[in-house]
Amino acid sequence: MSQNKNFYITTTLPYVNSKPHVGFAMEITRADVIARYKRSLGYNVFFNTGTDEHGLKIYQKAKEEGKETQEFLDEKVVHFKNLCQKLNISHNNFIRTTDKNHIKSAQKFWEICDKNGYIYKKNYRGLYCVGCEMFLTEKDLVGGKCPHHPDKDPIEIEEENYFFKYSAFAEKLLKIYSEKENFVVPDARLKEIKNFVQNGLEDFSISRIKEKMPWGIPVPNDENHVMYVWFDALVNYVSTLGWPDDYDSFNGVLAGGNFEQFWTNGTPTQYCGKDNLHFQSARWQAMLLACGLPCSHQIIINGFITSGGQKMSKSLGNVIDPVEIIDEYGTDSLRYYLIRELNAFEDSDFTIEKFKESYNANLANGVGNVVSRILKMAEDNFDSTPSEVIDFFSQIEKSPKDFLEKLPKDYVLHLKKFDLQKSADVIWNMIGLIDKQIQLERPFSVVKEDKIKGQELIKNYIIGLCHISQMLLPIMPETSSKIKSAILENKKPTTPLFSRK
Repeated sequence: MSQNKNFYITTTLPYVNSKPHVGFAMEITRADVIARYKRSLGYNVFFNTGTDEHGLKIYQKAKEEGKETQEFLDEKVVHFKNLCQKLNISHNNFIRTTDKNHIKSAQKFWEICDKNGYIYKKNYRGLYCVGCEMFLTEKDLVGGKCPHHPDKDPIEIEEENYFFKYSAFAEKLLKIYSEKENFVVPDARLKEIKNFVQNGLEDFSISRIKEKMPWGIPVPNDENHVMYVWFDALVNYVSTLGWPDDYDSFNGVLAGGNFEQFWTNGTPTQYCGKDNLHFQSARWQAMLLACGLPCSHQIIINGFITSGGQKMSKSLGNVIDPVEIIDEYGTDSLRYYLIRELNAFEDSDFTIEKFKESYNANLANGVGNVVSRILKMAEDNFDSTPSEVIDFFSQIEKSPKDFLEKLPKDYVLHLKKFDLQKSADVIWNMIGLIDKQIQLERPFSVVKEDKIKGQELIKNYIIGLCHISQMLLPIMPETSSKIKSAILENKKPTTPLFSRK
């Protein structure tokens, strides 16, 4: 198949030491929007997500709860799979880094990097942040603490570790950044990673002594060491595609070329938070080069979600559970908020109060009200669905790509640039314009005086609603389907799309 018809997208893998937070919900929802949009263009899409299940943090948490580590993980991973289901995520694969195939792939990746001369062993002494599962240098610290986990003191580790020759890849990485247009999105993050690499790269530890940290993938040919969790976890992006054997861990069968199709001949795209910038756009790319594999196509960087201007934490009592919101407000209500109300690339604030205000204004009183008004007029003034409406959906089924190219240019352009917030703004601007047009043209009055003229006005609103339905498809698929069904039935929904709260 041609390269431009294969698209691979993946999220990062969250640790399963606690329930999934709203930040992960945001990441998988945004990746899902892109996956759905690409499928609508006729792409062959492979969408990966999953869980990161090794490391000191998980090992310690399992011990705190008095459970075997694998037992602890099997209980916790259910929450992440449940969130994917509740958010209507269209992933092809859910990988766990404790999967046998991933372990095999990570070990093979290590062996190749070692054979190519990029792994060596030395004594090491340094500070380790358990929260980040990473070693820190003095320049990483703020007031002697990890900036991402200021409530936890870094622990001092002195032991013999294996190291990865990160320092050998600075020039190659800088060449990638200059040659690959929009390799990191947004531009500010690309500039940040360029500056980071230009300042020099230090080799980093990729193993831990098994006696001190037993929960990890064994290092090939050394029973005394396990892999550093980040080295193992990053490999998931290729192991999920069956590398090196094209084995499909999701279905448990030989997949017949997923890695070649979606990585080598596709456009591997990765979503991550800004705290992952260095890992995804520099370390992982260096690892791929060391293993002789093609680099990623694009890295999309999200900002953080704060609550009331503060970082979410259990101690502050401002943690937002995405499942609780879905259970009360519905799947598409949360999907809407994560896409339209939060900045596509920078930090954004999320409180229940802001969520409820937006829900009522833009869903219940916004799209919900417009849909209800138009379909009530359609039901009252047409005996059946107008033929133009049926033709509209028939044309989409015949050629979805051609139809998408007829949509507002800004909507398509923003999706291409991963600015999902602005693409959603285009939809709600259209909803607002149709609402104003109805108020201005007063079709419910016109139809009483001139039925044909009134019906033409109403028909135009219905066609506008058809466009809105299709534009909502990647963002709010359930709502899109409900609107389409109601239009084709020529009947106002019996229950509101979004009831006021």
